Amino acid sequence: MRALRKLVVVTVVLGGLFVAADRAAVYFAESEAESRVRTSGGTGSAEITIGGFPFLTQLAGSRFDRVDVRLDGMETEAAGRSVRVSEVRARLHDVELGPGYSGATAARAAGTAVVSYADLTAAAEDAVTVAYGGDGKVKVTGSVEVLGKPVSRSVLSTVTRGDGGTIKVSADEVPGEGVPGMEQLVRDRTDFEGAVDGLPEGLELRAIEATEKGLEVSVDGTDVSLTG
Repeated sequence: MRALRKLVVVTVVLGGLFVAADRAAVYFAESEAESRVRTSGGTGSAEITIGGFPFLTQLAGSRFDRVDVRLDGMETEAAGRSVRVSEVRARLHDVELGPGYSGATAARAAGTAVVSYADLTAAAEDAVTVAYGGDGKVKVTGSVEVLGKPVSRSVLSTVTRGDGGTIKVSADEVPGEGVPGMEQLVRDRTDFEGAVDGLPEGLELRAIEATEKGLEVSVDGTDVSLTG
């Protein structure tokens, strides 16, 4: 009986040491991944959580069950302009590591990104401001020149997913006040359609919604390639 008790104690201790080593390894891996993301993406902060247990077994097989990603302050491009993305949340499933851990492929991935109206305004053309217009609309304000005088107009715009996965912003109605060509002048300043550049291969834009805190973009895909 005494020998059995000792065996149980040893088993518990070894199990505890394995769990501690496993958690230490996953903490190191998460920290290393966060550091790489910050270095390559210019993000303000990154938080990566590797799911599944045990981690060491997954690492030995070069495959993780689930990886959750949270990024804040990431820089990307849309229509050739630099845009700051205030927050990104993504979940990756069945992530297979590449040779030398230089890349990975997720069997499935889904996430959302939010771009604040302040950051949209910073990325917009001069004298154009973007704000929330309420009821899922965007308020776009721009200045045009009519008969040599600057005229400022604000419009409520609908944001939709365009053909080919682009983001499309189009004014519902433009106050023309009977001035010939006024509507087109305003639309040239306030309407917009462009692609979101830099998405990983296999990831596609699925939906976009105007919320109080900014434009919320939803993406998902299969066989998503992650490099860097």
